[in-house]
Amino acid sequence: MSDGKYFSTTKRGEIHELKEELRSLDRPKKKDAVKKVIAAMTVGKDVSMLFPDVVNCMQTDDLELKKLVYLYLINYAKTQPDLAIMAVNTFVKDSQDPNPLIRALAVRTMGCIRVDKITEYLCDPLQRCLKDDDPYVRKTAAVCVAKLYDINPELVEDRGFLDMLREMLSDANPMVVANALAALQEIQELAGPGKDLLQMNSQTLNKLLAALNECTEWGQVFFCKYNDPLYVKMEKLEIMIRLASDKNIDQVLLELKEYAQEVDVDFVRKSVRAIGRCAVALDKATERCINVLLELIQTKVSYVVQEAIIVIKDIFRRYPNQYESIIATLCDNLDSLDEPEAKSSMIWIIGEYAERIDNADELMAAFLETFPEESSMVQLQLLTATVKLFLKKPTEAAQKMISAVLSCATNETDSPDLRDRAFIYWRLLSTDPEAAKDVVLAEKPVIADDSSSLDPSLLEQLVTRYLATVAAVYHRPPETFVSRQRLAVARAEELGSRKFEEEDGAVAGNLVSDNNAAAAAGAAAAASASAVGDLLDLSEPSPAPAPHAAAAAAAAAPSAARGLDDLLGGLDLGGSGAPPPAASTSAAASSDPFASFGGAPSGGAAAAAAAAAAAGISPAALSQLPVLLSTPGGVSVCGRLVRQAGQVEYLLALKNDTAAPVDGLMIQTNRNSFGLSPVSQVLALPAPGALPPGGVTVPVRVPLAADGSKVTPPPLGTGLQVALRTNQVGVLYFNDAVPLAALTEEGGTMEAADFLNAWKALPPEASARLPLAVPSADVAKQRLAAANLYVLAHRQVPATGQDAIYATCRIGAGGIGQVLLELKFVAGAGGVDVSVKAQRQDVSQLVFDGLPAVLLGTA
Repeated sequence: MSDGKYFSTTKRGEIHELKEELRSLDRPKKKDAVKKVIAAMTVGKDVSMLFPDVVNCMQTDDLELKKLVYLYLINYAKTQPDLAIMAVNTFVKDSQDPNPLIRALAVRTMGCIRVDKITEYLCDPLQRCLKDDDPYVRKTAAVCVAKLYDINPELVEDRGFLDMLREMLSDANPMVVANALAALQEIQELAGPGKDLLQMNSQTLNKLLAALNECTEWGQVFFCKYNDPLYVKMEKLEIMIRLASDKNIDQVLLELKEYAQEVDVDFVRKSVRAIGRCAVALDKATERCINVLLELIQTKVSYVVQEAIIVIKDIFRRYPNQYESIIATLCDNLDSLDEPEAKSSMIWIIGEYAERIDNADELMAAFLETFPEESSMVQLQLLTATVKLFLKKPTEAAQKMISAVLSCATNETDSPDLRDRAFIYWRLLSTDPEAAKDVVLAEKPVIADDSSSLDPSLLEQLVTRYLATVAAVYHRPPETFVSRQRLAVARAEELGSRKFEEEDGAVAGNLVSDNNAAAAAGAAAAASASAVGDLLDLSEPSPAPAPHAAAAAAAAAPSAARGLDDLLGGLDLGGSGAPPPAASTSAAASSDPFASFGGAPSGGAAAAAAAAAAAGISPAALSQLPVLLSTPGGVSVCGRLVRQAGQVEYLLALKNDTAAPVDGLMIQTNRNSFGLSPVSQVLALPAPGALPPGGVTVPVRVPLAADGSKVTPPPLGTGLQVALRTNQVGVLYFNDAVPLAALTEEGGTMEAADFLNAWKALPPEASARLPLAVPSADVAKQRLAAANLYVLAHRQVPATGQDAIYATCRIGAGGIGQVLLELKFVAGAGGVDVSVKAQRQDVSQLVFDGLPAVLLGTA
């Protein structure tokens, strides 16, 4: 099980349970409790009330547990300064520990606890560590001086730490020199230009020049600073890997080894993987990288051990038959493995080198004990590794294992991939064992490190055009991760903040409104650069343009609109850009359901009541519509996409909080993954065709159609950008998401046999666990059917208490086609496991996002 298990509990009385576990005498239980506390702290929960219990866990020889407690202390020491002093004695004791890693960790952590009451206790341990025999401790202490200066400059000067830093510039170790110099430079920045802390003279300069030779380019630049944000540290790691070479690899490994012993788990994992990538990329440095990995494995920190095993598997694949002598060390750490990727890597190693591992059958048998509970990744690897073991060492034990795992994989599993692979192996082994050897034990291609390979033309483009942008960080051109819709929105916001005078015959000095100004500027921009998508391209022009200007605009419109991803470009604006009010008024009046009744409501209330009746929307339904746009003192929008009588409809509720009616309402959608756009852009409002003032809510239905020409290219996204144009308040923009229930078509079922064949033929399924509870299988089937998700089969999963439901739906919008689903759950319990198969694999997220509303009956 991965570290994610520590994030999963939300029980009542959780704090009380954690207290009991933290006070437990069982060391593994205590460590798990601290991990749960750190997980809760990471997601923003307040666990400060556990401070005394967590601090009591510091008295341990377990380096991983000590790091976790230190991480907790750093986070809560500011809010609990009096309690933080309780940990001082342990810090002082750890600073004199025989293990240099613990000494350095203690001083580093004390420097990160920015509490004045603790700084005075830090001085004596820091003074000792600055003169420590181990260079790693000295360099860590040098950085700690800079941290302490930021908290209490006077204390640093009084205790003579600045003089000690200057003395460290002549240290025999170049990394100590580099860190001391970096600390002095940082202190100089904090102190300001008035103080010359470096005191650069000929003597100091000679020391630095003497160390420069040893430092190389790595010693001249401080790698990852203690106060760098995590994303900066991660990017620096990538840069270090790309710059690593045979000449500087020792320096890089020294730094990566230090990072791999930090307290931030993500940073540690990335650092260990970086060591593996260096080994794969630099064949002359592979042995040194492996030695560092073995040293890290000896720390017995579970996530470090697991990451090391993952990268060592890649090293074996890169350099076959060269470094297998370390397998025995890996096998000694099987108890540390609880993450799927690490387990899979170790199982691959055992299967691949079974003939070299004396007790390979025993190790494999230990993994097979939990075969039914393992993830799909581990099960597939166990299946293949067991077949390898049997082919390489056909003992009686191996024969029993292969029979058991093939039987389980073919009869008791619900994974089609696992079942199909098991049948293939079974038939190969039963018909032609030699052919099985040729297939399973075939020589594998040597992997290569392609992390530094970059197309020369792309590199030139990034350097010349996109340096200092996100594109340079991603190593990808902007068009691969920024959609034209987003560019258009940015352009619209830019234009919306400016005013433009009308040209070509407009009245001199006449300024249009903000929104209309943006529209005019958008039209001009589109005419000059047709590749730019401008959301405001064809909004309403100014009143009474000169004839030649109107003609010019009409002539320019087709060429400007071509190729544009234009939110309002398709609006049929007519001569003046607004719908004819007279026709709208008469039409609304003729259909007014209150017209034949005396004493009918009048004014805004009448309009709202008429619209609600005409739209067939109940007050209860209106109250449940989510807010899409809230504009105090303006026009607000609530709405939801629904499916009615085989058509997608936008159910909207518009509220006008201005002091005057708002008319001329038109709606348009941007290009989207489903090509959804309004059948008519003019909103059908009741007489007088306007939103009444005074905060009255007016409901309206907008039928939508799927237009293939407005479908955006993959990947599929559920986002929908909408523009609502008005005469009085300009153009309003809001975003929405297209729900699954609005897209699933009536009659989208299929025969059970066709479902089974399609499931086998389609690409591998995507799976996710939805955090919700379903009352019963019957309720689930009813709710699925209500959303046009047709249930084809329902069965009980043996020995699990789970219900398994197999369903299908068809989504024509966007050309998605048939979608197959498998749902597993225990009635009334939390969690629904969902697997999705479709021709387009990016459809799965649409299902995962939309299925909760369907199963909860809120779609």
